[in-house]
Amino acid sequence: MRRSLDHDQKVLGLALLGGLPAVVVSMVMLWGGEYEPKVQWTLTLLIILTWWGLAVVLRHRVVYPLQTVANLLEALREGDYSLRGRHASEEDALGQVILEVNTLGSTLYQQRIDAVEATALLATVIEEIDSALFAFDSEGLLRLVNRAGERILAQPADRLLQRSAIDLGLEDWLEGDLERTVQRTFPGGAGRWAVRRSTFRLDARQHHLLVITDLSLALREEERQAWRRLIRVLGHELNNSLTPIQSTADTLQALLRRDPQPVDLEEDLGRGLQLIGSRARSLGRFIGGYSKLARLPRPDLEPISVSRWVHRAARVETRVPVEVTPGPDVTHEADPDQLEQVLINLLRNAADATLETGGGVRVAWQAHGDGVEITVEDDGPGLARTDNLFVPFFSTKPGGSGIGLVLSLQIAEAHGGTLTLENRPDSQGCIARLWLPSLAEALPL
Repeated sequence: MRRSLDHDQKVLGLALLGGLPAVVVSMVMLWGGEYEPKVQWTLTLLIILTWWGLAVVLRHRVVYPLQTVANLLEALREGDYSLRGRHASEEDALGQVILEVNTLGSTLYQQRIDAVEATALLATVIEEIDSALFAFDSEGLLRLVNRAGERILAQPADRLLQRSAIDLGLEDWLEGDLERTVQRTFPGGAGRWAVRRSTFRLDARQHHLLVITDLSLALREEERQAWRRLIRVLGHELNNSLTPIQSTADTLQALLRRDPQPVDLEEDLGRGLQLIGSRARSLGRFIGGYSKLARLPRPDLEPISVSRWVHRAARVETRVPVEVTPGPDVTHEADPDQLEQVLINLLRNAADATLETGGGVRVAWQAHGDGVEITVEDDGPGLARTDNLFVPFFSTKPGGSGIGLVLSLQIAEAHGGTLTLENRPDSQGCIARLWLPSLAEALPL
């Protein structure tokens, strides 16, 4: 508030100073002439009041638009995207600023709608899963439960949420083996249960996802495998997509709070919002394809720019420097969502390896007459074993899902291509090669 008052006073002072010479000259001429005192006092009062009134009007014309912009930005920071500046015109600089703020509000509102729709889609998929899902936060309190979980514990969600794992009788499954088979009686039924536990991060805190499946149901083995893979893939892809979305949103909020704001704020906001929207829409479409999972959805081929695809995926990984080596501007027939997920998985694995040793990650592409090859190179410790790389659920990383490379290989093969990983011959590290033939046709899955 102090800065606002100082600025108002400075504007008013400058306005008064600008009119001071004319007022002084008028006073000298008025009081130095042969006028009656009544005329002199009347004109003096009129001149001073006019001088003061014009200064106040000028201050209002300068300060009021700034207050309007400040109120609009404050509303955006608080998450209210409904406010808009009025009477904005492209004919002047101030009008352009207000128009840009209005456009930013509209963009943020659309991004919020996209995020809400993606969340609703994910919630629908979770609710339709027959296995019971329980998500516990770092303090052991239940944060999420689906309908199958309600049936097992024979209580509605509103009575289960925010209760501890000890109260629910599930605390022993949050430790120990990640997968186990137990015989147990729940309020909603008794039988033999398959219990699987995994972890994910939300709000910079580790959470536990507990999946309980009733093995006594007459389900075919293929169906059980499909559900297991669905849960693992969802957890893996959510971590890959929601982490950069949350990081980018936090960065944008920090930029909006800075005073003074950086000169490239508009460019940073545009890139950040584009990344959030792109990942939210891609994640929504990707999860939608798995809602009826029995196999990986067939690729929906369309022309994509390899350069834009690589740069878009590289911006998602923010933990280590990702160097994009420029390549030929070629267009390829492929499924953009699936291929972006493959490259994000490869970059994430490369970044995980590089975090152990330092250094960076490099991605490049080359075009040949019969296709295009994308390479991801890291400075990590390299591969200790290569025989289990594409074995489902095998992972050498603590807490790894073991599904990323398997999923990436399936997507590559569905495009008629190949995916290989090998140690770098010239130095320490690993190199991944994704080969996609021209005019690739999706293979049966």
